[in-house]
Amino acid sequence: MKFVKFYGASVCTVGFLSACGFRLAGSDPLPGILARPYLSVKDPYTDFAREFEHQLKSSGALVQGIRAKSTATIEVTKDLVEQRTLSVSARNIPTEYELTYTVTFAVQGPDRELLKPQTINVSKDYSFVEQELLAKEHEADILRRQMARDLVAIAMRRLTSLK
Repeated sequence: MKFVKFYGASVCTVGFLSACGFRLAGSDPLPGILARPYLSVKDPYTDFAREFEHQLKSSGALVQGIRAKSTATIEVTKDLVEQRTLSVSARNIPTEYELTYTVTFAVQGPDRELLKPQTINVSKDYSFVEQELLAKEHEADILRRQMARDLVAIAMRRLTSLK
């Protein structure tokens, strides 16, 4: 009996949320001009480029392989990860690093610029222990992938706001 009450309450809650226009964060639809975008990237294998293409497709866009068949061009002119030493030990061995992921992109429609070049970046720092080299390299890879996902989320919000 408790299951029926819980299930009924869940259905009602979902019904009320959908009726008021509630949507999950990041699930806003792309504007019609981005229905068939061409994604111009220098390196299609970076964390950002792969995640960006995946999110465009997940949002219903049919990413085009040829610019002439597209409704708009999303051009990624900068996709860069930089690592900087923040602190060193008494023996001059790094003990803390900062990763910065920077992306610049713009959107060009068939007859006008839809979005001027946007530069977005995120930074994260992590500690470094020489005896745990492999683990720390793995941690840096995980941070870089997460930062790429964060940048894609920001870029997608800006794309959904296009008119």
